[in-house]
Amino acid sequence: MARASKSKAKSNLKSSSKSTSRKTSKAVAPKRAPKSVPAPRPKPIDLYYWSTPNGFKISIMLEECRLPYRVIPVNISKGDQFKPEFLAISPNNRIPAIVDPDGPGGKPISIFESGAILQYLGRKTGKFYPASERARVEVDQWLMWQMGGLGPMAGQAHHFRIYAKEKIPYAIDRYTNECNRLYGVMDRRLADREFLAGKYSIADIACIGWVSRWERQGQDLKQFPNLKRWFETMLARPAVDRGIHLKAEDAEKVDMKDGAVQGVLFNQRAR
Repeated sequence: MARASKSKAKSNLKSSSKSTSRKTSKAVAPKRAPKSVPAPRPKPIDLYYWSTPNGFKISIMLEECRLPYRVIPVNISKGDQFKPEFLAISPNNRIPAIVDPDGPGGKPISIFESGAILQYLGRKTGKFYPASERARVEVDQWLMWQMGGLGPMAGQAHHFRIYAKEKIPYAIDRYTNECNRLYGVMDRRLADREFLAGKYSIADIACIGWVSRWERQGQDLKQFPNLKRWFETMLARPAVDRGIHLKAEDAEKVDMKDGAVQGVLFNQRAR
């Protein structure tokens, strides 16, 4: 009897052990990990654009930062820049301008003036615009140099050398010579550094479109070897190449010598 009881007890123990083991294994079975939800794609920035050196600044920057964007052509030869919907974004009726749907605090923001747009995109992405104050000042001063000097003077050289109906020698010489002086400033600056502020920055992006029109300004890059080296380095960047060759719809069809076109572009007064 005792042996039978022991045998039964062993059998019950084994059974109990198996049952417990089954229960335990079910209890600790790992749960399936939830499926990961892909992050939403950023909404594209609206770029109000025409194929000009100022327009190139922002197309290059967007390409360099790999930000999604869509081009909204503003045909400045037909007066699109004076339409109320564009003036609501750019009160100075000039391209470029942007609307970022994902602005500060996640709310849309519109920005005009190419220099301000470059600074904003630099802060937004942390690219090509340093965070430290000393390095940022170095970039800002060359950005402002372009905004207040290279751009306006080169623009006047284009106007009097190419577009003005009356060829005025004094005006042609004045702005051709000033462009030459500014090219000399860049050439000296680039003698001991690769880029204007040391490292590649929005200052370089601001200048490349204007220097790309050197022939229109009556200049010869061979006279400025350091500037020529910088120019070739800039054009070798894929994002610069894409940005500077972005074509706005119908831009190449515009006849800049057409009287109606010149009236829109050059003879506007306060409205």
